[in-house]
Amino acid sequence: MTHAHITTWVLALVLFFVALSLHKSGKAKGAKIVQMILRLFYLLIIATGALLLHSIASISIEYVLKSLIGIWVIGSLEMVLVRTAKGKETKIAWIQLVISLVIVLYLGLKLPLGLYLFQ
Repeated sequence: MTHAHITTWVLALVLFFVALSLHKSGKAKGAKIVQMILRLFYLLIIATGALLLHSIASISIEYVLKSLIGIWVIGSLEMVLVRTAKGKETKIAWIQLVISLVIVLYLGLKLPLGLYLFQ
């Protein structure tokens, strides 16, 4: 299940940058389609994350924190896209995205279900 979760995250990040570039190039219809597919991937990320959380024998507070920060990452991704589409300032959304992504990647790699890079 870990591989499915990581795969959905990677594909979601690729779709995010595709949607962002379509918005910036003025192709609103294509960007809207990619953004709707990206929203489906948000649901897949949440589902695979919930299944991973359910498979853990003893859930620590770090796993719950990682889950909440993962939701924050998804919210930040959506904020960047929506604010870009509306032509509003995205600096704060980008800062939130970078901070939340760094924290969730650190926790994901540090915890026992991760790749043991930080232990």
